Amino acid sequence: MLKQGGYNPNLMVGDQCYPAFELRNLLVFIQQELGDDLVQTICQQIGVGMVELAASQFVYVWQVDFALESLRTHSSHDMGAKLGASYQVESLDVLLPYLEQFDTLGDCLQFVVKHPELVGSFTDSLIRVEGNKLWVRWLNTGKSNIKKYSFQFQHSICSLIGLARQLAGKHIVVSDIHLADSQQNSDGVEHPFLAEFTGAKVCYQQAYFEWSIEINWLSLPITFAFPQQNSTDQRPHIPSLIEAVLQQLRRAMPEVPTSLEMAEMMHMSDRSLRRKLASAGSSYQKLVDQVRCQLAIKMILSDKMHAEDIADIMGYSDVSHFRQSFKHWLGYPPGYFLRQNLSEKSE
Repeated sequence: MLKQGGYNPNLMVGDQCYPAFELRNLLVFIQQELGDDLVQTICQQIGVGMVELAASQFVYVWQVDFALESLRTHSSHDMGAKLGASYQVESLDVLLPYLEQFDTLGDCLQFVVKHPELVGSFTDSLIRVEGNKLWVRWLNTGKSNIKKYSFQFQHSICSLIGLARQLAGKHIVVSDIHLADSQQNSDGVEHPFLAEFTGAKVCYQQAYFEWSIEINWLSLPITFAFPQQNSTDQRPHIPSLIEAVLQQLRRAMPEVPTSLEMAEMMHMSDRSLRRKLASAGSSYQKLVDQVRCQLAIKMILSDKMHAEDIADIMGYSDVSHFRQSFKHWLGYPPGYFLRQNLSEKSE
C-alpha cells in the first residue's frame, strides 16, 4: 500500500525521456479526432515521424508535452479526458513486462507513482490516506499554465481508471475529483465526460488538483491476459543536459550555484547553457525554482518545520521573501500548505 503522506517529486522536464507509447497513442488519437494534417504538422515540429516512432521505446518529454498542447489548443477541454479513456493495455509496450508481474491494482498504482520515467508524468504528487480513501494530489511545481495543467490532470485520471478497468475486469470508479479551475465547454456544462467516465463527484475552484479512490478497489486482482513479450530490455541511459543540471542543483541545495557556475560544471559557456535549456523548453531559473520548491515541500512534510526555519535553511534573508516565493511556486503561502497537510494527517 502507498504510504500515507508520501511525496514524490517529479523531475521529468525538457530533454529527459518519456515513454514512446504515450506519443504514439496521442498521435493516433489526434489523427482520428482532428485529421491527418494536424498530425503531420506536429510530427514536423517535434522532428519525429510515425515510422520512426513505431520503432522507439522512448522520446523526449518536450515532444509529448508539445503534442498534448497541440491537442488542447485545437479541441475542447474535455479532449484530454477522452484521450486518456481511449488507452488500451496492449499499447503500453515498455510497461507490459512490469505490469504482468503485479498481483493487484494497488501494486500497479505504487509502480506508477514511483516510476514516472516509465509511465509518463508531468507533475509532483502527494499521496495520503483519509479513512477508506486514498488521495492523490498534483503539485504544480513546474508552474505550468493552469489550463494546460488541468488538461493533463484529466488525461491522467481517465487513463489510469480506464487501464485499471481493463487490468481487473471491473468497472472501477473514482470517488472525488477536485479541480483548481472552473472551465466550461462551449455549451456551458462543466467537464461532463470526466464525471461520466470516472463516476466521480467533481468539484471546481478547489485549492489543488487531486482525486481519490476507495482503498478496497486497490485490492482487486489483475486478471488481464498479457500478450507474449519478445523482450524485456530496460531503457538505455540517454545523456540529458537537464538531468545533469537537476542533479547538480539537488546536490548543492540549499545553496544555489549561479548560472555561470553551473555552466562551468557542464563544461560550456553561460550563453550555451541558456540556449540549450531554452531549446528544451526550460530555463535555469525554472529548474532552480522547481528544485527549491520540492526541497521546501519535503521539509514541510517530513519535519513539520516552521516557515521561519525553512527560510533560514534555504538561505532566504527574511521569511517574507520565502513566503512570497512559495506562493509563486504553488499558489498558496507555506502556512496554508502546512496547516492543510497537518490537519489531513491528524484526521
